Amino acid sequence: MTVQVAPQERARVAPPLRETLIETLIRTAGVSAIVFVVLIFLFLVRQGVPAFLDVDLSNLFGRRWYPTFGLYGTIPLILGSLLVTAGAIIIAVPLGIASAIYIGEVAPRQVRDVLKPVIEVLAGIPSVVLGFLGILVISPLVRRYTGAPTGLTAFTGSLILGYMSLPTIISIAEDALDAVPKEYRDAARALGATEWQTIRRVVVPAARSGIVTAVMLGIGRAIGETMAVMMVTGNAARIPKELDAFLRPIRTMTATIAAEMGEVAQGSTHFHVLFAVGMILFIMTFIINAIASWVVFRQGARVQKRVL
Repeated sequence: MTVQVAPQERARVAPPLRETLIETLIRTAGVSAIVFVVLIFLFLVRQGVPAFLDVDLSNLFGRRWYPTFGLYGTIPLILGSLLVTAGAIIIAVPLGIASAIYIGEVAPRQVRDVLKPVIEVLAGIPSVVLGFLGILVISPLVRRYTGAPTGLTAFTGSLILGYMSLPTIISIAEDALDAVPKEYRDAARALGATEWQTIRRVVVPAARSGIVTAVMLGIGRAIGETMAVMMVTGNAARIPKELDAFLRPIRTMTATIAAEMGEVAQGSTHFHVLFAVGMILFIMTFIINAIASWVVFRQGARVQKRVL
């Protein structure tokens, strides 16, 4: 007895070659991304671990960075990166979220259609151009209006990094707001909520996980920036301990690697210490991304619990 199989059933049992090929390519791309990240980290470990063997931990995590005299204290570099990043986030997060709310919920469609592409274009401006802008325009203004001895300060770097983080935060946060179902807004308005109440109590809480992701990616964008920071922060490897620390020159981990890697002898202690700094930066960025993923997962679980 011959069993006739419908074309739909045959397609379900044996997927077309094109579908199988596309699925294989997608899986390969995903696995390749993970493999590349692991290989990069292993390379950093291979080149950075000798620094922990050649240099005492008290020296490696000391307070002074003078490689010429064998002082490899990375604490000033770590604190400098954290200080500039914190300032950038303080500037970028409120502006970014407010701009995303305006574009996604308040602005007319004509204005939205103009602002959205403009913001995406801003993300493509080379960092060296922003560095020149910081040196020629922002740095003199900072020196004039703050009374700082120099305009090349942590505050100047925070302004530049805040501007560079804005497109990332705005775009991702606006996409998260846009993903909130229209029924949520309609239900809130049907219950008598105003436009602002709908945004504040319904839309933003529903898009919270996406907004948190936008902020975390903005932090990652800021902490990993090199050229602009190296140009506008003064490159002074010192621990910011004064009350006006934002108005003092500092040096970041990325700027140190970029400024010194081309001048060190390959295989020297200084060479391996720079890779150790890269390891620390990689781990910090990984922790930030892991926290973002955890927050998104937790928020999603909460929303699913409420629905059930």
